[in-house]
Amino acid sequence: MHFRYFFGALISIPLLPFMYFQGKHIRKKVPILPEAKGIEGVSIGNSEKKLKILTLGESTIAGVGVKTHQEGFTGTLANELASKLDTKISWKVYARSGYTAKRVTEKILPKIEEKEVDAIIIGLGGNDAFTLNTPWKWKQDIRELILALRSKFKNGNIIFTNMPPIKEFPAFTPLVKFVLGNLVEILGEELEEVVSDFENVFYYSQTITLENWIKKMNLDAKSEDFFSDGVHPSMLTYQTWAKDFSDYVTNQEIIRARFE
Repeated sequence: MHFRYFFGALISIPLLPFMYFQGKHIRKKVPILPEAKGIEGVSIGNSEKKLKILTLGESTIAGVGVKTHQEGFTGTLANELASKLDTKISWKVYARSGYTAKRVTEKILPKIEEKEVDAIIIGLGGNDAFTLNTPWKWKQDIRELILALRSKFKNGNIIFTNMPPIKEFPAFTPLVKFVLGNLVEILGEELEEVVSDFENVFYYSQTITLENWIKKMNLDAKSEDFFSDGVHPSMLTYQTWAKDFSDYVTNQEIIRARFE
């Protein structure tokens, strides 16, 4: 694993000046979009059962690209789970655009008011790749995040979403896609290794590709339909992602058993 990282770093070092200027151009080109509004809600199922979920993370969990969380990832995920598990889902979002795993642990966790939850859904990886975090530092940051959550919540599933599909971002140049896209894949492999050390901590490791989503969900869509600004998801992406993730959650017997 580290060989792949070091090999990639060796190739990338001479390209860093080009990446720097391309990155500046990308930042100028991509508009600054606000985070979604309405950070909590309830999705109603047909039974009297109740579940509480929290979502934590970076800009995708913060809903950048849609107006409300109800139409974004968290609201859609809650609706899907409420339907599939036949239960009432109360949900709340704790996320900030631009946050890394370390920042989530330091800045967001102390603000969580809930005492008990049934599941904590975490979406991270993009900003750790953008800041060129190393695999070993990322592993340490993720481990500290999990331990901090376990000290706060003794029970409840901790489930990490897929890593962001940086290689698909239309606003990025081929060079940036190559360097950051490969790095985020390495971080995903490291995340899979970390979660294997913990009970009731999971990671949906399926690589996101738009082609797979279009086929799997039978979507009539083009690649540009999946992005609000060339980087952040559109409503189509948030809802497709949430439906796919809900399938993962409800198809895993060990996760589903703890919900029922």
